[in-house]
Amino acid sequence: MCSSKSKPRSDMTQDTIAQINGRPVLQPKSNQVPTLDRRNSLKKSPQPKLTTRPTRPVSLISPPISPKPKSPRQPVVKTGKDVVSCKDLSSSSDKVNVRLVPKPKPVAKTLKMPTADLLIVQKPGSIAAARREEVAMKQEERKKKIAHYGRAKSNKKKSIEVVDNQDAIEQEKKRCSFITPNSDPIYVAYHDEEWGVPTHDDNLLFELLVLTGAQVGSDWTSVLKKRNTFREAFSGFDAELVAEFNDKKIRSITTDYGIDLGQVLAAVDNSKQILKVKREFGSFNKYLWGFVKYKPIITQYTSRQKIPVKTSKSESVSKDMVRRGFRFVGPAVIHSFMQAAGMTNDHLVTCPRHLQCTALAAQPPVAAVAPAL
Repeated sequence: MCSSKSKPRSDMTQDTIAQINGRPVLQPKSNQVPTLDRRNSLKKSPQPKLTTRPTRPVSLISPPISPKPKSPRQPVVKTGKDVVSCKDLSSSSDKVNVRLVPKPKPVAKTLKMPTADLLIVQKPGSIAAARREEVAMKQEERKKKIAHYGRAKSNKKKSIEVVDNQDAIEQEKKRCSFITPNSDPIYVAYHDEEWGVPTHDDNLLFELLVLTGAQVGSDWTSVLKKRNTFREAFSGFDAELVAEFNDKKIRSITTDYGIDLGQVLAAVDNSKQILKVKREFGSFNKYLWGFVKYKPIITQYTSRQKIPVKTSKSESVSKDMVRRGFRFVGPAVIHSFMQAAGMTNDHLVTCPRHLQCTALAAQPPVAAVAPAL
């Protein structure tokens, strides 16, 4: 009786609870844990099968089929030494139709470059391959030119031969050390033709005395360039004509020829003293060469630094000329004058002019001829 009455109550309770507030609620048996048999049955229950599209067999080298539409391009087929790359295959159909080719030889190992670079270089018509071939051809051409013509070696030999020839010429004609490659040609010519040559002409000795006095405070190159001006101003260094110069003539020479007034006055006074010496010794030449007993002094200097500025002989000549009234005749000026007139041979022993001037000094004074000016 009790059990029969309880069922309708439970049913009424379930119905009323399910409809509370218009939303579903848990029933009394919902919170119970299922039994062990129930759980085993749930595990063994078959799952619903998913419907899938049938797949077709694909070659081992091809990746999974892509759902993209078929590309309009033709299937890619690599032959010869080309290597098949997955990037070159545009679609699934292309990858299926790819034909396997024999594996090429391991060129990458011999060339020592990665496979990616090898693919770029070996592709026919690529820019890298064309550039590589061009550089290789240029290198071959350059090697052939050098090997055939021998430009580098021949030029070097020619330059060495030219230098050797120049050295041989310098050895044959090695002038005094004060003659350098930068020396003026007029000074070089004076060294090679006049300096150290014994001079016995009175007019030429007078000229050298004036030029030697004029180069004090200057240099021989500047004086030699004005040599013709001095000759014209002093009437060819004729002592008799110069001794007749008056004050007007002296001023005109200073103005017209640009010669210092002191040099003009000294030349006029020296010309008068030369005339006195001529009356006493017969000639200006005999007076000067008498100090060296009519023979030049031959020196043996090996360097320019050893050549003195003045000597005891130049001091004695200078002292006597000052006593006679000559001007601009100090010991250093007289020593330079003796070198120019050939009274002393101060060419270095390494200079070829040393032997030539020595040979000229051995000749008699009468046979000695003054060089053409």
